[in-house]
Amino acid sequence: MSLATRSDVEGAVINVANDMVAGWDIELPNGINAETRLMEDLSFESIDVVQFAVAIEQAVDRKGLPFEKLFMKDGEYVDDVELREVSEFLCRELGVH
Repeated sequence: MSLATRSDVEGAVINVANDMVAGWDIELPNGINAETRLMEDLSFESIDVVQFAVAIEQAVDRKGLPFEKLFMKDGEYVDDVELREVSEFLCRELGVH
């Protein structure tokens, strides 16, 4: 998958989220978008977050991404993460401007 722009990265993140919740009973009036939150909107549990991280690594063809920078702050897990934050994290890690 070519991830040359921020828009490409955001699209990839949204696609991964859509794939993960396909078949789940989740109704979002505006669908899954950059403002969608993993826990609050998609009802992710901790195992879902792990599976999401693995799916993201597969989608961008890069293993060992430091997801702790995204999901932890000051040694504590964050309460929730928007897909936009995931995209911004990936852009930084992948050097996409």
